[in-house]
Amino acid sequence: MEMMKEYIKNAHPEDQKVKDMQEMLALLRRRPSTKITFDEMNAIIKQKQIAKYKAELAAKKSTETYTPSNAQNTFVVNASANAAIPNAEAEEFNMLMNISPIEHQNKTVKILNSLFDNDPNAKECIVLIQNQSDCNIIVRMEGVGNTKYRLAVPAHKDNSIVVEKGQYLFTSLVCGAQYASQKTIQKPIMVALGSATAK
Repeated sequence: MEMMKEYIKNAHPEDQKVKDMQEMLALLRRRPSTKITFDEMNAIIKQKQIAKYKAELAAKKSTETYTPSNAQNTFVVNASANAAIPNAEAEEFNMLMNISPIEHQNKTVKILNSLFDNDPNAKECIVLIQNQSDCNIIVRMEGVGNTKYRLAVPAHKDNSIVVEKGQYLFTSLVCGAQYASQKTIQKPIMVALGSATAK
């Protein structure tokens, strides 16, 4: 919110973004999204991530268990024209989840280093994706130029990735529903996708 206020204060009088930002600020003031502060939420996430990755480093392998993807748990297809999409998505998910122990250890070390790094001038930060859906998903993050990341997140689990700070377009297929959102990443963020269906 402070960054938005600062932008509005210094913006050119004819800047088209000012009106949108003012509306977003008004919405944020009317409906606070959490009952805890960002710093409290960040500290809780940080502690959970540190404990998880310390356990993985001690075990020298991922503690994550997941059901390998197939066309059925990627998403439900009604049209025969889309039949190839779940298979391609399932294959890509399985490929992203099956990393070598060395790659996994390098990723874990990078995430832990980022968790402990409180330098505001750091060029990278963590993105935590929570998958609350019943389907395995792949979140794609496309930044400026050739900066692209892919993160596989099993159903009802979460996963993290260290990315360069900047503007990103997040896209994913969540049980057949297309998700797309523009995000500015300047500090660690958590994105929750999907909601479990009632059984």
